[in-house]
Amino acid sequence: MLIETLLIGSAIFISRRQKRKRRVKTLSSLPMKKVSVKQKTLANVPQQRKAQIDNKAKRYFQLSIVSVVITGLTFVSSILHLVSIALLAYLCLPVFQSTWTQWRKQKMGHSMLVSLLFSVCLISGQLFALAVALFFHYLGIKLLDQTQNHSKIMLTDLFSQQVEKVWLIQDQVELEVPLEAIREHDCVVVNTGDMIPVDGVVIEGMAQIDQHTLTGESQPVEKLLQHKVFASTQVISGRIVIQVEKTGTQTTVAKISEILNRTADYKVTLLTQGEMLSNQIALPLIVLSAITLPIIGLLGSTTILASSFGTRLRFTAPLSVLNHLNLTTQKGIMVKDGRALETLSKVDTILFDKTGTLTTEQPSVGRIIICAKSYKKEQLLAEAAAAESKLSHPIAKAIVAKARSEGLVLPTIDQSDFQIGLGVTVNINNRTIQVGSLRFMEQNSIVISATIQQAMETAYTVGNSIIFVAAEGELKGILELEPSIRPEIKQIIKGLRQRGIKHLAIVSGDHETPTKKLAQHLKMDDYFADVMPEDKAKIVSRLQQQGHTVCFIGDGINDAIAIKKADVSISIEGATTVARDLAQIVFMDCSLKHLCELFDIAFSLEKNLQNMVRILYPPVLLNLSGALFFGFSVLTALFINNISLLWALKKAKQHDLISESHQENRFPPFSHGGE
Repeated sequence: MLIETLLIGSAIFISRRQKRKRRVKTLSSLPMKKVSVKQKTLANVPQQRKAQIDNKAKRYFQLSIVSVVITGLTFVSSILHLVSIALLAYLCLPVFQSTWTQWRKQKMGHSMLVSLLFSVCLISGQLFALAVALFFHYLGIKLLDQTQNHSKIMLTDLFSQQVEKVWLIQDQVELEVPLEAIREHDCVVVNTGDMIPVDGVVIEGMAQIDQHTLTGESQPVEKLLQHKVFASTQVISGRIVIQVEKTGTQTTVAKISEILNRTADYKVTLLTQGEMLSNQIALPLIVLSAITLPIIGLLGSTTILASSFGTRLRFTAPLSVLNHLNLTTQKGIMVKDGRALETLSKVDTILFDKTGTLTTEQPSVGRIIICAKSYKKEQLLAEAAAAESKLSHPIAKAIVAKARSEGLVLPTIDQSDFQIGLGVTVNINNRTIQVGSLRFMEQNSIVISATIQQAMETAYTVGNSIIFVAAEGELKGILELEPSIRPEIKQIIKGLRQRGIKHLAIVSGDHETPTKKLAQHLKMDDYFADVMPEDKAKIVSRLQQQGHTVCFIGDGINDAIAIKKADVSISIEGATTVARDLAQIVFMDCSLKHLCELFDIAFSLEKNLQNMVRILYPPVLLNLSGALFFGFSVLTALFINNISLLWALKKAKQHDLISESHQENRFPPFSHGGE
């Protein structure tokens, strides 16, 4: 026993000394490599560190196989017996070091149980059982790393595809150059079938572009002059010249890859809860092992120590999360914080920011009011649309869209003078037409009649805006602009109800009348009007104090305080702002059409994790009863544990998307939290 103790001590000393040397060597002699743009995007210092850890885990796994072989042959030679003891002690070191770290942090539990199991096996001479336990321990780590790496590659490869060569326009000549040579403000050519290599603006040509990997859009998008395009999207037809704005690690797609890499590494809360549970049962198992030692002997009491389930949950839970993160990515949903996907299944209250979330950026034309007897509505609308036809802001698009839907032919304009924030003046058939705001009319000394003033007040009361149309210095009529409700929103609300989300409310800085009208139209449970951005967080906090789990959906950039306060935050700002968007989840296609699918994925993850927890208990009960009544050995317990681990790993790779009603009555009644 003295010799064995000395060997163990020597192994520990040599291992720590070699580790110190390796650390110095690693830091002083890391090779400097020239990497491509793609490698720069995906490779960084933390990933080099992770590669070192992976190599170390691989080495330990290989040594665990050797230890099983050597320990199985100890009957051949006493030298092999001593070698096996030293090797097993070396393999136990990482576990002992982890336990020591936990001890210093005053966090004892499962780690202590495993260390005690390994120590008892080592000291009592149960070497083959220890070798098998260490083999399964490092095999589990290896399987976890392999599956996690595969899942992460699947997750990030959607956004990491990149070309090596691009066509650069230089002195009116197209030159094929490496992507690394491209700089900001360069002009590159992309033809049919090519992948766009940079973020930039179209300055020549037109094309149909497939950007489903970035935004989730199923149909190609037409890109014209001054439209933005993004790296890793593909030209389906056409030819365009792009002025470069961002390349390499600065592109939107590179930032998305970086975010996804961080998301894939997060630790699920249920895993933490599982570890807490395994920590809580560690002491009772140790006590039970000690109490039963005189009754069932050392073999049985050691088997009790081998009956815990903490390791299995640590291996399987992250795999399930990665699988479901892959599902969200494929649907154009960016989950920036993995904890949000977990919390989403517990959400009972959703707060929708009104403007830009429930309504689109582009309004629609409602009432058309004429104040000149010589004018008809069709003429007023046609002239207003003609004046706005060369402009690209949402109001102009709304007026032109209304005219086209009415089948009107727009008159030709001779000249145009646009004043930002005010309006536009054009010449149509030698007549001066002015279209714009009230301030624009006042600046041009155009009189507003009492009838129109009354119509303005009515419109403003319900949250609509007014565009004025004048000809030859005289007001001819007005166009009333109404917010356009997103076409998918009614179906989305119905789907949320079916999934058990009972409490839906609108939060808006708009007046009470239009907010109330929209809430009633969409059959919301509540609304909060005249709310300043800083007060939205107070509403979230108030609802949380009432026991609600709140999801806030809105502007991921401007509603920063509310988004930080909410349990889950979702933005529909899209891919272009994803890097600075503070929301935990971003819909890349700037719509809410995937909201119900997101909840389905969250419910599937919740169900999957709960099923894995249920799988953990039967092996524990079987091992305990076997140790107490049937003489189970440590090897038997390890076999049962790891058969259940393989089953749990298989379940972790599956998903069970839910489309039917999800626990309709699981939440408490909603109570109004504000005025």
